[in-house]
Amino acid sequence: MVILPPDLDPELVARLGESGGGELPLRMGIEFLELSAAHSVARMPVEGNRQVVGLLHGGAHVVLGESLGSISSAIHAGPGRYAVGIEINATHSRSITDGWVTGTCTALVLGRTLCTHEIVMTDDEGRRLSTVRMTNYLRDR
Repeated sequence: MVILPPDLDPELVARLGESGGGELPLRMGIEFLELSAAHSVARMPVEGNRQVVGLLHGGAHVVLGESLGSISSAIHAGPGRYAVGIEINATHSRSITDGWVTGTCTALVLGRTLCTHEIVMTDDEGRRLSTVRMTNYLRDR
């Protein structure tokens, strides 16, 4: 069960419920645990998301980060608006070969037209694996 803000736009709730957060996050096994504009959490299995030498693919870190940053920005945008990613970067600090990766997304800026989030990926022992920073532009429908 995903924890959602009580005042979340019903249209966004429906889209999240219908899509499971999107096709790629579903394919990668991402599980959303808590979603809000300021703080969101999700986890992803390493298995099925490894690159050729057995490490979690660096792009998988970015997909988890972008999924959290985009949804958090969409929540902040509110009814009649949506978020579009305009910048993302990642720093990989430690590799992982099995278990789960947890992404914790924290808002750095929640503005009228821009949102910036930092998403920290950790392993099951709480060690930092990577840091993703994402900026979204908020648009009217």
